[in-house]
Amino acid sequence: MVLDLVVIGTAITLGPLHNSAFILLLSSRRGVRQGLAFLLSWLANLVAVIAVVVLLTGGQPPARHSAPSTAAIAAKLAIGVALVLYGAHRRRRPPRPHGPPRWAAKIDNASPVEAVGLAWLLQPWAMVGAGAATALNANLSTLTDWLVLAGYCLLATLSLIAMEMYAVGAPTAANARLNALRNWLGEHQEQLVVTLSLLLGLWLTARSIYELVA
Repeated sequence: MVLDLVVIGTAITLGPLHNSAFILLLSSRRGVRQGLAFLLSWLANLVAVIAVVVLLTGGQPPARHSAPSTAAIAAKLAIGVALVLYGAHRRRRPPRPHGPPRWAAKIDNASPVEAVGLAWLLQPWAMVGAGAATALNANLSTLTDWLVLAGYCLLATLSLIAMEMYAVGAPTAANARLNALRNWLGEHQEQLVVTLSLLLGLWLTARSIYELVA
């Protein structure tokens, strides 16, 4: 469980789309406040999903090879295959010239409520679902698993936390460097999406098949 959550959390935090949107928020008026609203919403979404899993299991992992355990592995397998197919499709399709999404033009005047909604909208729900299926195996009678789940949520939010702290601590330098990062993310967005989808998809697929046959 630990290694799977580390891989999934890393893939989530490196996603280019939400990081680009977050940098735009930080560059807007009241940027730090807007960024904090986005960050807290992002983290709350992750915590809420884990909380639902814990409520369903009662904090006890299902028995090995039981119906819930097999269903969770099958769900991870389905997500893994879907990510591989999605990454392969994005890789094969011809490059499309595209400008920033329509919501990007509205970010400068966004309210904290809109920043909260944007975080929910940009959450990579397939990856979050894979994390939830993995968290099904958490045994909350042990402190270690509590720390693992907390660490997963923080890891999946790490890029946002780092940028928020940078913007608070050194606003002038952060504005220039984060905008340069946003430009780089925009230029390499397609490659990043393909790479993350394929790598995480292959990982989930291989791990799920192994768990089903082991």
